[in-house]
Amino acid sequence: MKSISRTAKSLDGQNSRLKSSSLRECQEHHRELKLYCKTHKQPLCLLCSKRHKKHQMVPVAEAAEEFKELLKTLLKPFQNKKEECRTSKRNYERTLTRIQVRTNKAEQKVKEKFEELHQFLRKEEKIALQKLKQETKRKSQVMKGKIEKITEEMASLSATIQEIQQQLSEEDDILFLRKFPEMEKSYRLNSRAKRTFPAAVRACPIVNVEKCIGSLQYTVWKKMLTVINTAPVTLDPCTAHPYLLLSEELTSVSHTMKRQQPLLDFPERFNPCLCVLGREGFTSGKHYWEVVVGEKTEWDVGLARESINRKEVIDLNPNNGCWLIALRNGNQYRAATENWKYLDLREKPRKIRICLDYEEGKVSFYNSDNMSHIFTFTDRFHEKLYPYFSPGHNDGGKNAEPLKICSRKVTIQED
Repeated sequence: MKSISRTAKSLDGQNSRLKSSSLRECQEHHRELKLYCKTHKQPLCLLCSKRHKKHQMVPVAEAAEEFKELLKTLLKPFQNKKEECRTSKRNYERTLTRIQVRTNKAEQKVKEKFEELHQFLRKEEKIALQKLKQETKRKSQVMKGKIEKITEEMASLSATIQEIQQQLSEEDDILFLRKFPEMEKSYRLNSRAKRTFPAAVRACPIVNVEKCIGSLQYTVWKKMLTVINTAPVTLDPCTAHPYLLLSEELTSVSHTMKRQQPLLDFPERFNPCLCVLGREGFTSGKHYWEVVVGEKTEWDVGLARESINRKEVIDLNPNNGCWLIALRNGNQYRAATENWKYLDLREKPRKIRICLDYEEGKVSFYNSDNMSHIFTFTDRFHEKLYPYFSPGHNDGGKNAEPLKICSRKVTIQED
């Protein structure tokens, strides 16, 4: 069997060499293909070449070398594209990992926030049930007292009734008549005695169920608002410059020296401009929010239109779609007008209030500490406007403090 196998392999090898040899020979003259006709793009033997005298011919080796070089140039774009795909794949994988990590963090935060609400509600439930139990106990004791009193009265009346019934069964009329005057006087006095009877039980329930249940949700809701602070504006991570660090609650932003945002360069992301927009935009109405600037030495706050250029350095002014005030060098306050107007402020604001009146076309800024007016832009708005924030450069840690959006307590106005 082994000898047969070796014979078969030997025959396969011979067939392969014969086939290779036939490919290297001219099918017409059975001579070696030594030349290549560039005009007809085919290899030739020396006899065939006589019919191609006016054509451009070169040795096979030279033609092969030339075309290999050409193929290398064609190969390069594919290699570059593959490398781009490999880079993009890595970026997508990193982004996927980041999404999963951020999702896990967000899920944990959601659970924590709801657990806070659950704890609050469980506490309120316990208080409500305790109050109901106390009211039930108090009113039950009142009812038990009334029942005890009326039971005693019924026993007394039963004794009197029994005594009268015994007198009525007296068969000796003379004896009965002798006792009657005293009995009549006693029973009349007894019947006229002022007795305290419990009031009749009303048809409606003694425990005010409507008070305990009907208003319970509203009462607890009002209490819940005392533990809830809401931010009127939150930040949009998809617009943030890659080197901006946003808080988990998306209410503060600072500049770091390390890339923070995902590697994918979304169309809406600002780069190179060091800023971030709010998540919610406005196309009507009046709105305001406050930003803590603290002791920062550089910042910009205000509004930007949706179509603002996000991929180039631009002059920050209303002509380019933004209405801002800014701080530079720790003490130079400016309004971002076309030529940047210097603002002379008597006090250094630690908190800025930004007010938008879309229909009136006004963006106003105030020092929140004393509500002194800083500056107002007047314009006409034709598209969605977004809150704009720039914490300025870190400046070696001198300007590391974040810009922070102030939370706002929800209040209920009742008639």
